[in-house]
Amino acid sequence: MSTPAEEIWAILREVAESQKDTDRRFKKTELKIKEVTANIGRLGNRLGEFIEEAVRPAAVRLFRERGIEIHEVQQNVSVQRGDEGLEVDLMVVNDFDLVAVECKSNLKQQDIDEHLSRLSKIKRLLPKYANSRVMGHGRGRGDGDPRQRGALRLQQGFVCDWAKRRTFGNPQ
Repeated sequence: MSTPAEEIWAILREVAESQKDTDRRFKKTELKIKEVTANIGRLGNRLGEFIEEAVRPAAVRLFRERGIEIHEVQQNVSVQRGDEGLEVDLMVVNDFDLVAVECKSNLKQQDIDEHLSRLSKIKRLLPKYANSRVMGHGRGRGDGDPRQRGALRLQQGFVCDWAKRRTFGNPQ
Protein backbone atom coordinates (compact mmCIF):
# COMPACT_ATOMS: atom_id res chain seq x y z
CA MET A 1 0.00 0.00 0.00
CA SER A 2 1.36 3.42 -0.93
CA THR A 3 1.50 6.42 1.28
CA PRO A 4 -0.48 9.59 0.53
CA ALA A 5 2.76 11.36 -0.39
CA GLU A 6 3.62 8.65 -2.96
CA GLU A 7 0.12 8.92 -4.42
CA ILE A 8 0.46 12.69 -4.72
CA TRP A 9 3.85 12.33 -6.44
CA ALA A 10 2.36 9.77 -8.84
CA ILE A 11 -0.49 12.15 -9.67
CA LEU A 12 1.99 15.02 -10.20
CA ARG A 13 4.05 12.84 -12.59
CA GLU A 14 0.88 12.04 -14.57
CA VAL A 15 -0.05 15.73 -14.70
CA ALA A 16 3.49 16.65 -15.85
CA GLU A 17 3.39 13.98 -18.58
CA SER A 18 -0.07 15.11 -19.63
CA GLN A 19 1.19 18.74 -19.77
CA LYS A 20 4.07 17.67 -22.05
CA ASP A 21 1.58 15.96 -24.37
CA THR A 22 -0.63 19.07 -24.34
CA ASP A 23 2.39 21.26 -25.17
CA ARG A 24 3.32 18.99 -28.13
CA ARG A 25 -0.24 19.14 -29.45
CA PHE A 26 -0.38 22.90 -28.96
CA LYS A 27 2.85 23.35 -30.97
CA LYS A 28 1.44 21.18 -33.77
CA THR A 29 -1.74 23.26 -33.73
CA GLU A 30 0.28 26.49 -33.91
CA LEU A 31 2.17 25.15 -36.93
CA LYS A 32 -1.10 24.19 -38.63
CA ILE A 33 -2.56 27.64 -37.95
CA LYS A 34 0.53 29.28 -39.49
CA GLU A 35 0.25 26.98 -42.51
CA VAL A 36 -3.46 27.72 -42.98
CA THR A 37 -2.84 31.46 -42.55
CA ALA A 38 -0.13 31.36 -45.23
CA ASN A 39 -2.44 29.43 -47.56
CA ILE A 40 -5.23 31.95 -47.03
CA GLY A 41 -2.78 34.78 -47.77
CA ARG A 42 -1.73 33.10 -51.01
CA LEU A 43 -5.37 32.55 -51.91
CA GLY A 44 -6.11 36.22 -51.22
CA ASN A 45 -3.25 37.23 -53.52
CA ARG A 46 -4.58 34.93 -56.24
CA LEU A 47 -8.06 36.43 -55.81
CA GLY A 48 -6.57 39.91 -56.18
CA GLU A 49 -4.78 38.85 -59.36
CA PHE A 50 -8.04 37.38 -60.68
CA ILE A 51 -9.93 40.62 -59.99
CA GLU A 52 -7.23 42.72 -61.66
CA GLU A 53 -7.30 40.45 -64.70
CA ALA A 54 -11.08 40.82 -64.89
CA VAL A 55 -11.03 44.61 -64.47
CA ARG A 56 -8.25 45.29 -67.01
CA PRO A 57 -10.16 44.42 -70.20
CA ALA A 58 -13.36 45.99 -68.83
CA ALA A 59 -11.55 49.30 -68.21
CA VAL A 60 -10.06 49.31 -71.70
CA ARG A 61 -13.43 48.45 -73.24
CA LEU A 62 -15.18 51.20 -71.23
CA PHE A 63 -12.92 53.91 -72.62
CA ARG A 64 -12.69 52.60 -76.17
CA GLU A 65 -16.49 52.32 -76.41
CA ARG A 66 -16.58 56.03 -75.63
CA GLY A 67 -14.02 56.86 -78.30
CA ILE A 68 -11.15 57.46 -75.91
CA GLU A 69 -7.78 56.17 -76.98
CA ILE A 70 -5.92 53.99 -74.52
CA HIS A 71 -2.16 53.87 -75.01
CA GLU A 72 -1.07 51.97 -71.94
CA VAL A 73 -2.56 49.60 -69.42
CA GLN A 74 -0.17 48.73 -66.63
CA GLN A 75 -0.78 46.25 -63.84
CA ASN A 76 0.89 46.16 -60.44
CA VAL A 77 2.80 49.41 -60.84
CA SER A 78 5.33 49.74 -58.03
CA VAL A 79 7.50 52.83 -57.55
CA GLN A 80 10.08 53.69 -54.92
CA ARG A 81 11.91 57.02 -54.84
CA GLY A 82 13.95 57.56 -51.72
CA ASP A 83 11.78 56.96 -48.66
CA GLU A 84 8.53 57.32 -50.57
CA GLY A 85 6.77 54.71 -52.63
CA LEU A 86 3.44 53.64 -54.01
CA GLU A 87 1.72 50.70 -55.59
CA VAL A 88 -1.15 50.91 -58.06
CA ASP A 89 -3.15 47.85 -59.07
CA LEU A 90 -4.00 49.08 -62.56
CA MET A 91 -3.19 52.23 -64.54
CA VAL A 92 -5.08 53.16 -67.72
CA VAL A 93 -3.25 55.89 -69.63
CA ASN A 94 -3.44 58.00 -72.79
CA ASP A 95 -1.53 61.15 -73.80
CA PHE A 96 -3.43 63.40 -71.39
CA ASP A 97 -5.06 61.32 -68.68
CA LEU A 98 -4.17 58.63 -66.18
CA VAL A 99 -6.69 56.65 -64.18
CA ALA A 100 -5.29 54.70 -61.24
CA VAL A 101 -7.61 51.79 -60.43
CA GLU A 102 -7.76 50.13 -57.02
CA CYS A 103 -9.06 46.55 -57.35
CA LYS A 104 -10.36 44.80 -54.23
CA SER A 105 -12.63 41.84 -53.68
CA ASN A 106 -14.19 43.79 -50.82
CA LEU A 107 -13.56 47.51 -51.32
CA LYS A 108 -13.92 49.47 -48.08
CA GLN A 109 -13.79 53.15 -47.22
CA GLN A 110 -10.26 52.71 -45.85
CA ASP A 111 -9.18 51.34 -49.26
CA ILE A 112 -10.66 54.41 -50.96
CA ASP A 113 -8.93 56.77 -48.52
CA GLU A 114 -5.59 55.02 -49.07
CA HIS A 115 -6.11 55.17 -52.84
CA LEU A 116 -6.83 58.90 -52.71
CA SER A 117 -3.57 59.32 -50.81
CA ARG A 118 -1.81 57.31 -53.52
CA LEU A 119 -3.23 59.59 -56.22
CA SER A 120 -1.58 62.61 -54.63
CA LYS A 121 1.84 60.93 -55.07
CA ILE A 122 1.59 59.81 -58.69
CA LYS A 123 2.86 62.96 -60.43
CA ARG A 124 5.73 63.30 -57.99
CA LEU A 125 6.84 59.66 -58.01
CA LEU A 126 6.09 59.02 -61.69
CA PRO A 127 7.37 62.20 -63.38
CA LYS A 128 6.54 60.72 -66.78
CA TYR A 129 2.91 61.58 -65.89
CA ALA A 130 3.58 65.01 -64.36
CA ASN A 131 1.48 66.72 -67.04
CA SER A 132 -1.33 64.17 -67.04
CA ARG A 133 -4.69 64.60 -65.42
CA VAL A 134 -4.68 61.96 -62.65
CA MET A 135 -7.92 60.38 -61.52
CA GLY A 136 -8.87 57.46 -59.34
CA HIS A 137 -11.26 54.59 -59.66
CA GLY A 138 -12.21 51.82 -57.24
CA ARG A 139 -13.54 48.42 -58.28
CA GLY A 140 -14.86 45.99 -55.74
CA ARG A 141 -17.82 44.91 -53.71
CA GLY A 142 -18.70 47.08 -50.70
CA ASP A 143 -19.98 45.75 -47.40
CA GLY A 144 -23.49 47.17 -47.75
CA ASP A 145 -23.03 50.34 -45.69
CA PRO A 146 -24.96 53.08 -47.57
CA ARG A 147 -22.26 55.69 -46.80
CA GLN A 148 -19.67 53.34 -48.26
CA ARG A 149 -21.74 52.75 -51.40
CA GLY A 150 -21.91 56.52 -51.87
CA ALA A 151 -18.14 56.81 -51.55
CA LEU A 152 -17.67 53.97 -54.00
CA ARG A 153 -20.00 55.67 -56.46
CA LEU A 154 -18.00 58.87 -56.02
CA GLN A 155 -14.79 57.11 -56.98
CA GLN A 156 -16.41 55.24 -59.85
CA GLY A 157 -17.82 58.57 -61.00
CA PHE A 158 -14.32 59.83 -61.73
CA VAL A 159 -13.90 57.21 -64.43
CA CYS A 160 -17.44 57.22 -65.73
CA ASP A 161 -17.53 61.00 -66.06
CA TRP A 162 -14.01 61.12 -67.45
CA ALA A 163 -15.08 58.65 -70.10
CA LYS A 164 -17.81 61.14 -71.08
CA ARG A 165 -15.17 63.92 -71.13
CA ARG A 166 -16.63 65.78 -68.15
CA THR A 167 -14.77 66.48 -64.97
CA PHE A 168 -16.09 65.26 -61.66
CA GLY A 169 -14.74 66.15 -58.26
CA ASN A 170 -11.19 67.45 -58.35
CA PRO A 171 -9.02 65.41 -60.73
CA GLN A 172 -5.39 66.41 -60.26
